[in-house]
Amino acid sequence: MQSSDAPALRDIVLVGGGHSHAVLLRRWAMRPLAGVQLTLVCRDTHTPYSGMLPGYVAGLYDYDQVHIDLRTLAQAAGARFVRAEVTGLDLQAGRVQCHDRSIAFDRLSINIGATPRLNVPGAQPHAVPVKPIQRFNAHWLSLLERVRARPSRVAVVGAGAGGVELLLAMQARLQRQLQPLGLQPPQFDLYSSTPQIVPTHNRRVRRYLLRLLQERGVQVHTAQTVTGVWAGCLQTASGQVFDADEVVWVTQAAGAPWLRSSGLALDEGDFIVVNQHLQSVSDERVFAAGDIACLQDQPVEKAGVFAVRQGPVLHDNLCRSLRGQALRSYRPQRRWLALIGTGDGRAVASRGAFFAAGSWLWRWKDAIDRRFMAGFSVEPEPMAAVSEPATLPLDQDEAAQALSAQAMRCGGCGAKVGASVLGRALARLPSTSGHADILVGPGDDAAVMRVPAGKALVQSVDFFRSFTDDPWVFGRIAANHALGDLFAMGAQAHSAQALATVPPGLESRTEEFLYQMLAGALQTLQAASCALVGGHTAEGRELALGFAVNGWVDASLQGLMTKSGLRAGDRVLLTKPLGTGTLLVAHQRLRARGRWIDAALDSMMQSSQQAAQILRAHGARACTDLTGFGLAGHLLEMTRPSGVDVEIDLSALPLLAGALESVASGHLSSLHAANAQFAAALREAPPAHPLLPLLFDPQTAGGLIAGVPADQAPACLAALQSAGYTQAALIGQVLPRSSEAAPLLLKT
Repeated sequence: MQSSDAPALRDIVLVGGGHSHAVLLRRWAMRPLAGVQLTLVCRDTHTPYSGMLPGYVAGLYDYDQVHIDLRTLAQAAGARFVRAEVTGLDLQAGRVQCHDRSIAFDRLSINIGATPRLNVPGAQPHAVPVKPIQRFNAHWLSLLERVRARPSRVAVVGAGAGGVELLLAMQARLQRQLQPLGLQPPQFDLYSSTPQIVPTHNRRVRRYLLRLLQERGVQVHTAQTVTGVWAGCLQTASGQVFDADEVVWVTQAAGAPWLRSSGLALDEGDFIVVNQHLQSVSDERVFAAGDIACLQDQPVEKAGVFAVRQGPVLHDNLCRSLRGQALRSYRPQRRWLALIGTGDGRAVASRGAFFAAGSWLWRWKDAIDRRFMAGFSVEPEPMAAVSEPATLPLDQDEAAQALSAQAMRCGGCGAKVGASVLGRALARLPSTSGHADILVGPGDDAAVMRVPAGKALVQSVDFFRSFTDDPWVFGRIAANHALGDLFAMGAQAHSAQALATVPPGLESRTEEFLYQMLAGALQTLQAASCALVGGHTAEGRELALGFAVNGWVDASLQGLMTKSGLRAGDRVLLTKPLGTGTLLVAHQRLRARGRWIDAALDSMMQSSQQAAQILRAHGARACTDLTGFGLAGHLLEMTRPSGVDVEIDLSALPLLAGALESVASGHLSSLHAANAQFAAALREAPPAHPLLPLLFDPQTAGGLIAGVPADQAPACLAALQSAGYTQAALIGQVLPRSSEAAPLLLKT
């Protein structure tokens, strides 16, 4: 989020995490434009550097060496990161459409790469596409396992430099891994629709690579356009059928299908047509770079070298466009040096008529690539930045709002968000009608509800400030966190009232923040059949959200789960993994992998409603949700009123990815020290055990802790895991109260 006290006046939205946007983020980190909020919307948190991808396939690099962590890079740049897949544009409204929401923009940049055009019959189900390269890793690892399991024949369709380099990398990796085991490496075939391989390179390069392929036993099929793919074979335009157990598709890339209905001008390949400023020829607010862009007057090859060099021009032109200044022109280089790895520690150099090959070229390429990737490594502290002054043109009304947002703010009722802003945000939300027992809902001074006959009211409240820069995700988690108290008691959620704080700013942006936050929350509430019946919204320095929630239980209290229901002999079950507290701290310090935070947020967004139902169905009498006091603190809350002890099996504790590394590095929550006082309740605690700090780690929207009868515990665990709580675990057992003062016994 915007770190400055000055309100953000404009929004730049970047769609996609390609090379151009990675370079742009690095420049923004060092020189942001004051008054502008930068948002990156990307389906994948880690984006591969195309120059090193063949080396990764060859086994010469590990995953993190070849991937840029976009979430951490965005945070260091002061940009919001939104993990979502874009499905379309609404240019008239100025919004990017995603599966579950839409995001407003003043300027938009698209850098999503190319999408495989698998328009050959059978290619969709039977071929592995290399693009988008962000998703190739999963395909490659799956293919690698299949090829290891049995002798096979691998066909690579596409004989450009990318196809040849990928084939050589795959072959080298498999030969190194399979031959020492006495296993036969697969046979490789290369299919080219043209009479020559690597047709954009000079004759000496073509001749060298063709000879290398033949020396390695690769069957090269030139002038053979693939026209059909089936399980176990493929067919070419000549009518010939060839065996092919695995088919890798490295040809016929195109623009994403959603661009066709975007309203942007596209070329015949569905790529965005841009002018020399990388600006759409049909909408001056939209820019594009990398493979997805087609220069109107000077089309260039789809190569990473162009995307990287477009990054600085893209950065400058987005800023200049908002300021109303003249734009820079991008002039692609006419010739560039291509370094093609051969998977065996050697490389081929090609530039115009120049050719060279050898291991020294691989060492040079490796040094260049590592230096490029080092530019995206993030230091423990955010990059030092010098903001460019806010010289954005504003209309009279916006100027008055900006001045008001920076003035001394009122307290009391004067801190309320304006009625028009709140009204517009609420009007955009889906209707919450459908509860016949809600007599008066949103819009009045208070909600009026009828309590159903035979039911008792259950109430709870939670509130906290935002820990993520995505207000929609924050809304989902805040609602989930509040509902957890109801689910832990076995209650059916019914209604909720929101308590929201949003930073002051332009009305349009305040409305957008409020809408995004409440829209995310409403998705969670509606999934639980819980109606949003009102609330209160005020201004504050930070985004914050909470809910007062209501639910029903049977008036007889049958099926009610409380903290006091543990019985000796019960098994202790935890439905979600531990580690959100330490991971969020590590993320704030730029020391967490983006994929760790993805998994933590996904866990926090997972509802405990179904878990509670499964626990009740298997005889659980005691339950609580795991939140701020950590595992030790919440277990103590259960042992004392139940009059029992609990033995915890440290080796059985489920952990979020990265939690152990994070806590070992000293990334502890501000609440950790207070929770660590619960150490006095631990019996036979092993000194300096690496898992001990996680017993005191405060959780946000954590799992449920429950006591389940021993004979029901295995079936309960299986049901939870089948329902999607894949890391649910039996973590201990309930013991009779002993004479020991410490009620929590640790087992290692």
